[in-house]
Amino acid sequence: MSDEQQSTTSEPAQAEESIPPAQFLESVSPGQVRKITTRITVQAKDQSGNPTRLRVRLPEIQLHCPSDACNGERFFRIEDEDDSYTVLRGTDWNDEYVTYKCANCQKQTKTFSLALRITLDAEKAPGATHCYKFGELPPYGPPTPSRLISLLGAGRELFLKGRRCEIQGLGIGAFVYYRRVVEGQKNRILTEIIKVAQAISAPPEAIAALQAAQSEHRFNKAIDNVKDAIPQRLLINGQNPLTLLHAALSRGLHNHSDETCLELATDIRLILAELAELLGYALKDERELKEAVARLSKLPALPPASI
Repeated sequence: MSDEQQSTTSEPAQAEESIPPAQFLESVSPGQVRKITTRITVQAKDQSGNPTRLRVRLPEIQLHCPSDACNGERFFRIEDEDDSYTVLRGTDWNDEYVTYKCANCQKQTKTFSLALRITLDAEKAPGATHCYKFGELPPYGPPTPSRLISLLGAGRELFLKGRRCEIQGLGIGAFVYYRRVVEGQKNRILTEIIKVAQAISAPPEAIAALQAAQSEHRFNKAIDNVKDAIPQRLLINGQNPLTLLHAALSRGLHNHSDETCLELATDIRLILAELAELLGYALKDERELKEAVARLSKLPALPPASI
């Protein structure tokens, strides 16, 4: 490990409260040190009795598996059965790559880049274990709903950059990326809303207002013009999602702290995700209803019941 890495991880950045290694791998974002509670086995010692080879047990963990066979929370286990323990060379910081594989589909993997350090107690026995997370692949954080990715279209990469900023607590960065996504994909979002409006036979004037908003270059003006045109089934807790997004985006950056921008960014992401789900459900429900009506309308008429 380089001197820079040594200084980065020489002292825990958090309080000395031990957590299970599974919790560290699943729930702690990169760039942090935690003291972990795990079983340590001494493999070899030098002439002075100091351990020179140690093995640290890393347990199975639960992560979201995006494969078609899973698409949900699944257990992940160390990929190599012989590597159920990670080997440390001495008691300084040691860099380790640890790869887990989904125990269900046996396809999806998760690789962690870690640094581990084990201190010795007065009896030269392994003591506290600290772990630093450099990063992980796929990146840390809960999965982005597929419907939201589909809704954003060409704005996908900008959104994911904003998501990474949000995960790392970079509020201003997350806010800027999310604002660019919403404003840049305004017409795409309106197109999906128009599909729902047409599917449910919304009033013609509402559909016309939504279509006219696509020609309005000013985001604020476009959203203001359709505040009463959104179909009822797309409202979030009775509120127009576009109005909610406009309220967050119009706050600006200049007068707000990074913490406030982070809260706004999180709110924007949550509203976008909920809108994407509502759009998907609305179109699916209407399609299934039309198919059901079509099937039933083709059934042959029953003969009159005899009295």
